[in-house]
Amino acid sequence: MPLLEVNGLTVKFPVRGSGWFRRSFLTAVDDVSFTLDEGEILGLVGESGCGKSTLGRALVKLEEPASGKILLDGNDLTALRGGALRRARRNFQMIFQDPYASLNPRLSIRATLDEVLRLHFRGENAARRGERAEALLRRVGLDPVALDRYPHQFSGGQRQRIGIARALAAEPKFIVADEPVSALDVSVQAAIVNLIGDIRRESGTAFLFIAHDLAVVEHVSQRIMVMYLGRAVEVGPAREVTGTPLHPYTRALLSAVPTLSPEGRRRIVLPGDVPSPLAPPAGCAFHPRCPLAGEECRKCRPALREAAPGHFVACFKGISPAPEIPAARD
Repeated sequence: MPLLEVNGLTVKFPVRGSGWFRRSFLTAVDDVSFTLDEGEILGLVGESGCGKSTLGRALVKLEEPASGKILLDGNDLTALRGGALRRARRNFQMIFQDPYASLNPRLSIRATLDEVLRLHFRGENAARRGERAEALLRRVGLDPVALDRYPHQFSGGQRQRIGIARALAAEPKFIVADEPVSALDVSVQAAIVNLIGDIRRESGTAFLFIAHDLAVVEHVSQRIMVMYLGRAVEVGPAREVTGTPLHPYTRALLSAVPTLSPEGRRRIVLPGDVPSPLAPPAGCAFHPRCPLAGEECRKCRPALREAAPGHFVACFKGISPAPEIPAARD
């Protein structure tokens, strides 16, 4: 049984329409389903605005789903409210994207961690909570002497380590890491990615690792899910998704990843822009930009299907071997 099971998750936001009392809805996450095992890292990639962060926030109940279910250890999180939800939050936490905005500048690091520890370990005294706080800082590679300092006294990478320590303080089973390295210098990114990998191996904590950089996601994840316009278009083992991608969108994303190979990669430039989620195209959402789109793609929405063992794709053309996509012209 998977640790996390997401079925048909949809998240919508109301948008004011033209005229009085008229409202439309922006569908940020559209009928997404996937599973996550204990001790697994699932990488989530896609262009900005595709719904990655909204999906992550919905999983930790920071956004309310319009429909669907989120089952963590068999318990439906979408049905929890009030005290039951607060008690369940110990099992799922989030690492936020911006390490400069996610920490309260008025609280010392000790107070920041103690806030979480007091909530989830009510029976422990201050001394025991202090010991836990020191152990948390050591676990993320920081000296416990930093506990009485404030966020402005740390670099971006150090702040993100503190954010990871705060997420770990509740001893969760599942953590959403929402683009945890995108705001950091390249020299710091590898250290944070490796730290998350070490935590996964040592504690068995499962992660949804959200990023737009396929190279980073491939390094840290066991499986990868690719999103486009709120929908999952490809899910599979990391090496298969990056080595033999089946969806044309995944292949276009991979073509933009820098490589050390002298031959480089054949660049695939997609025409047009991402459609507005307020007015998504009929059929396959990717068909207006897809060089392989046919009549079926314009009329019917492809469902995720297993094209290879454990490798799913939502594409009428996405079969193995994947069809050739025209290269960009110089």
